[in-house]
Amino acid sequence: MRVFPAVDILGGKCVQLVQGKRETATVFGDPVDCARRWVEAGAEALHIINLDGAFGDSGTNAGIIKGILRETGIFMQLGGGIRSVKDARSWLETGVDRVILGTLAVREPESVSILSEEAGAARVMAAVDARAGQVVVEGWRDPGGDYLGWAKRFEGLGAGSLLFTNVDVEGLQQGIRTEPVKNLLAATDLPVVVAGGITSLGDIATLRDLGASGVVLGSALYNGRIDLGKAMEVCR
Repeated sequence: MRVFPAVDILGGKCVQLVQGKRETATVFGDPVDCARRWVEAGAEALHIINLDGAFGDSGTNAGIIKGILRETGIFMQLGGGIRSVKDARSWLETGVDRVILGTLAVREPESVSILSEEAGAARVMAAVDARAGQVVVEGWRDPGGDYLGWAKRFEGLGAGSLLFTNVDVEGLQQGIRTEPVKNLLAATDLPVVVAGGITSLGDIATLRDLGASGVVLGSALYNGRIDLGKAMEVCR
């Protein structure tokens, strides 16, 4: 199981939000410095989210994200503000290893197939961001339908993997909810990376045992509740 330290970028700063709400942002400094910190601590992959893009300004932070690519040279998956096939192509051409399609995948499902055919399924991840069992889009503001139904549809469209975020617990640092993860893993054969609520090494071990292919570590990592090296040991 792979560990993805999160580098979420808002207004040019590395931040962590609670349940995706802009007003809850806690700032942790320069995004490139944060990315470098996790690489120096042993990270082999990064999870980059352009929050300004998710909130509607897709061009913001492009220079910072390209800087992270140059500075780190490790596997990077990127989401936030990818609102067109052209946007996704541009990031893949820049050197991002995998794009995360959220709102675009729900609003224009054919985009998943197009990009999978062009770039290869391994470079296309569909986001299943769920609140109360419903996919949420447009910066987690709008409901979009049953999360299991969308997971199955994304698989049929050719996505190579899924990112499941349980918005109900995301950023709260109160632990994971296993039932939604179990249900999703039972509904699809795709690799599933899990985010949201991961607060302890025990949470990581539980997700490993359930069969998740990866975990995204955010608030608990930045606040020192999870040590990256120990998390990676659990995953191995």
